[in-house]
Amino acid sequence: MTSTDLPPETERQEPATSAEASGANAPDSVRAAAAEAGIDTAAELERVRAEGSAHYESFLRAKADTENLRRRAQEDVAKARKFGTESFAESLLPVMDSLEAALSNPNADVAKLREGVDLTLKQLQSAFERNQLVAIDPLGQKFDPHRHQAISTQPVPGVEPNHVAAVLQKGWSLSDRVLRPALVTVAQ
Repeated sequence: MTSTDLPPETERQEPATSAEASGANAPDSVRAAAAEAGIDTAAELERVRAEGSAHYESFLRAKADTENLRRRAQEDVAKARKFGTESFAESLLPVMDSLEAALSNPNADVAKLREGVDLTLKQLQSAFERNQLVAIDPLGQKFDPHRHQAISTQPVPGVEPNHVAAVLQKGWSLSDRVLRPALVTVAQ
């Protein structure tokens, strides 16, 4: 684009003289204007520098606080990963104790072993309930591919099509998140 292509209001200005280009006259004019207004430029400059310094210190403090907060959050996440299963593990300890006690008695009769296994199963179910671990037992329910895994489909009298006819293995969910889908046979 040449100077002839420019609109009249944006025409090229004449080059500044060396004194104007270096800004030699600018500080004198600023000082003169400040003196006319009754402003002490040295004091004003000092005040602005102090204000800038205070803002910079505030910025550094905020930056340090943010970094500390980020570091603490990372530590909290690491601790949560490391110790997140602590409550669940504590609720399983009585189950382990009961199983070890049952195995430590070599002369126990079958009836007492069965009673002990029933009590141990109740302890395990209680631990699962406290930790929101829920069995998925969908017999007779409509097939849900998010919660069930179909092993086979077959015609089953008395069962509606696309409903679970048999459960081969229970599924499990933890706080409404499927850990293992139920293995099922689906009616055609």
